[in-house]
Amino acid sequence: MTTTSFPWGPGAATGVGSHPGTDPAEALRVVLGELPELPYLPELPDRGPGADMIGRGAGLLVELPVHLEPSGWRLSDRPGRDTRRALDHLARDLDALEELAGGHDGPFKIQVAGPWTLAAGIELRGGDRVLRDPGAVRDLAASLAEGVAAHVAEVRRRIPRASLLLQIDEPALPAVLAGRIPTASGFSRLRAVEAPIAEEALRQVIEKAGDAFPVVHCCAPDAPYRLLRGAGAKAISVDLRMVPERADDAVGETIDAGVGLFLGVVPGTDTALPALQRTGEPVRELWRRLGFPPARLARQVVLTPACGLAGASPRYVRAALKRCHETARMLYEAAG
Repeated sequence: MTTTSFPWGPGAATGVGSHPGTDPAEALRVVLGELPELPYLPELPDRGPGADMIGRGAGLLVELPVHLEPSGWRLSDRPGRDTRRALDHLARDLDALEELAGGHDGPFKIQVAGPWTLAAGIELRGGDRVLRDPGAVRDLAASLAEGVAAHVAEVRRRIPRASLLLQIDEPALPAVLAGRIPTASGFSRLRAVEAPIAEEALRQVIEKAGDAFPVVHCCAPDAPYRLLRGAGAKAISVDLRMVPERADDAVGETIDAGVGLFLGVVPGTDTALPALQRTGEPVRELWRRLGFPPARLARQVVLTPACGLAGASPRYVRAALKRCHETARMLYEAAG
């Protein structure tokens, strides 16, 4: 077993990233109120282009401007209004962060789209996806690494006493590895990317971010745990409902390696929440199945909603975050 020092305390909970609405200050107040021990910077895709995951990530690219086409985001020859809009959304978020959490002195999480999700979601200048061109993918990964490093530095300037966690969102990575990403025409699929190449691009972004604690979020049944660990992830974020028993060996190796697990336990859209004990039972069941001591669960596991909350009502957002927090505390206290 490898021992890892985690920036969060035992019985921690946090969110995945996205929220409904358009007011960054109000969203951040909710996060700080419900999850004061491990808050995060909410993302508000309801604001439109440039606030969505791909547009927000593309806005971080250095010397790789983008613009919006009817088919989606596409590389450009020069920066335009779409890039400026993405940067303006981010600047408003950081202003709210500095105003409301400038003195925060605990762990704090920010999120960025990963290189493979961006390569699968951004088009080359002539159409089709960046993913089709290995050279373009390398350029994008290097550009993103530079941009993420600058973003981390700017967040540190705004909240200088915080301990930063950097969550890299890679929902498309399993499809990239399996060759399931469609071409622009939709009639065929792009060639699968070999695992060592995928690992290297992700490692580049993680290493360039310096000492920000790296978390990789991948909400798919076939999350590549070993690849993510190899790239330098110190925690892996998944939807617990998407963790099949066939993944037990990979999950067990991840835990044994001292890597943190962010487990999504509360639905991301409005629903009637079950009793508190029922929310925590799938976590207990996973831990029992894998044979790890209960005391370790509270230290190594962080509870989250199953996914982003952009599709939820504001009232449900509060309830979901509160439930994550209460469930994490319950599991910690039960571990005694």
